[in-house]
Amino acid sequence: MDTPILNKIKSPADLKNFSLEQLYKLAEEIRGLLIETVAETGGHIAPNLGVVELTIALHSIFDCPNDKIIWDVGHQSYIHKILTGRREGFATLRQYSGISGFPKRAESHCDPFDTGHSSTSISAALGMAIARDLKGEKNHVIAVIGDGAMTGGMAFEAMNHAGHVGSNLIVILNDNEMSISENVGALAGYLSRMRTDPKYYKHKEEMELLLKKIPSIGPTVVKAIERIKDSFKYLVVPGMLFEELGFTYLGPINGHDISLIRTVLERARKSHGPVLVHVITRKGKGYKPAEENPDKFHGIGPFDVKTGNTEKKQKITYTEVFGETLCQIAAANEKVLAITAAMPTGTGLTEFRERFSERFYDVGIAEQHAVTLAAGLAVSGYIPVVAIYSTFLQRAYDQVLHDVALQGLHVVFAIDRAGLVGEDGETHQGVFDISYLRHIPGLTVMAPKDEAELRQMLLASIEQYQGPVVVRYPRGNGFGVKIDDLTDIGTIPFGRAELVRKGNDITIAAVGPMVHEAMQAADLLAELGISAEVINARFVKPLDEECLLKSISNTGRLLTVEENVLQGGFGSAVLELLETNGIMVPVKRIGVPDRFISHGAQDILREQCGLTASNIIEEAQIMLPGGRKNLRRKAKIKLMPQL
Repeated sequence: MDTPILNKIKSPADLKNFSLEQLYKLAEEIRGLLIETVAETGGHIAPNLGVVELTIALHSIFDCPNDKIIWDVGHQSYIHKILTGRREGFATLRQYSGISGFPKRAESHCDPFDTGHSSTSISAALGMAIARDLKGEKNHVIAVIGDGAMTGGMAFEAMNHAGHVGSNLIVILNDNEMSISENVGALAGYLSRMRTDPKYYKHKEEMELLLKKIPSIGPTVVKAIERIKDSFKYLVVPGMLFEELGFTYLGPINGHDISLIRTVLERARKSHGPVLVHVITRKGKGYKPAEENPDKFHGIGPFDVKTGNTEKKQKITYTEVFGETLCQIAAANEKVLAITAAMPTGTGLTEFRERFSERFYDVGIAEQHAVTLAAGLAVSGYIPVVAIYSTFLQRAYDQVLHDVALQGLHVVFAIDRAGLVGEDGETHQGVFDISYLRHIPGLTVMAPKDEAELRQMLLASIEQYQGPVVVRYPRGNGFGVKIDDLTDIGTIPFGRAELVRKGNDITIAAVGPMVHEAMQAADLLAELGISAEVINARFVKPLDEECLLKSISNTGRLLTVEENVLQGGFGSAVLELLETNGIMVPVKRIGVPDRFISHGAQDILREQCGLTASNIIEEAQIMLPGGRKNLRRKAKIKLMPQL
């Protein structure tokens, strides 16, 4: 596309030489580039369309990278990336070996802090501001946080501390859920100017000093005036909560008016102490499909620019199976409740919210609260199902352990996006949950091999099992297996694995979707004359000790496969089982290696981690008599459909 203004930008400093008219033209060009690029790569299009003018204004006022801009969550940082030297690589957004969809220090000096989870920016910014003061430096530190991220308790903890410390810090609240009343906006604008005018502070101090000198009644008059002033402010100023936390509040202002944003940012830049700038934006602005359906376009795969339609899926996703199954169970069991932390669409709870609104709770970005809320409901006789991404449940580890498991409460955790999630990268890979959950006493941890088994596990978790239960399942499409009616799906005996293929030479124990890779590998090993026994573990905790030990005793060799980090994962659990029983056999564990996995398509990442049938075959051959010599024998590999 034609971008004559954008082509002139070599660094953010170039924006300072542009006229206001050029800045608005630049906003149009960037919007076009965003839509065109994300339509090909997928990504967070609606949040970025909403902050185009805000980002341009920020970089035209502040001096990046000397001034530090921390983007909360960071999925709205695409414009920031374009303006800070990554325009040429923008077409590789979220692609393997391309630029990340989130801020990364390793990618640019203009990214001062890696983000990906919400509500962290103010804490990080305050740390940088305090460090700046300790060093005697003079740069500015700015945290840009959305109204959703502001619901996270960590944001208020940081603001409370910032108000106490009093360091110069600018927090920009990007609010795309609020409309501005003209009168309130005008009055707030006047008060904002008054509060940041140095003359105001000088006159205020002089007046207070003069009044206090009046014999007997002076101090009383000052206190009375303060009370009247505060009462008036509580009535008319929308930011009093922030002022009580020690911030100077500016706004609300139109977040698409570059001139106005620049004016207010200049005031904030010259202010002393922490300042909060309240900016009102429209999510998806400039692209009609995104404006009309911001939830769909919050994070989306490749789409058609003209229609906004995404490619039609050939198979149902695990998330959809979860949502449909939970609705069916809830229709028959009124004690079933659903809880989400600001992700009703992402976790498949949209239909549940519509059908059972009185039993649906969206707590905002507050994962800790979500889990303990579930504990309170469970102790009162209800069966709460907490639908949450694996990467976000990390934020509520203590609540799972202390508030749920310690009391043995019947809370069901439906962990979506478990395993390698793909293009969102390191901050979103769900490859740690087995490790941080399986050691918790009394917690049941399961993983279905396909979408049909997910239904079985969810039903059993709610209707049959007691205590806290985790069901982890991956992002993306299922395998297209037959989905039976809820009344016909059968049961999964508690703690029992499934022997899916008999063999004599080696045991392949897999968990979750890796069972399909193991089955494919076993079929191909058979062509080489190698008899592999395959176990669908189903339960990471408790392990089916009888099934595993019987198989290992028969084959004398064990290979485990999991889409989780190797440290403390399913393979480690099986090793502990062998040690407990004094069994010494050759063991090979296949899983996610000890490093953070970058962004890229799921199939590419699985290949990089060795989570494929071909790698299972290679490792199995090495373990057999003849070792690496067996690798000369080849089998024709026909890949299974990707999730």
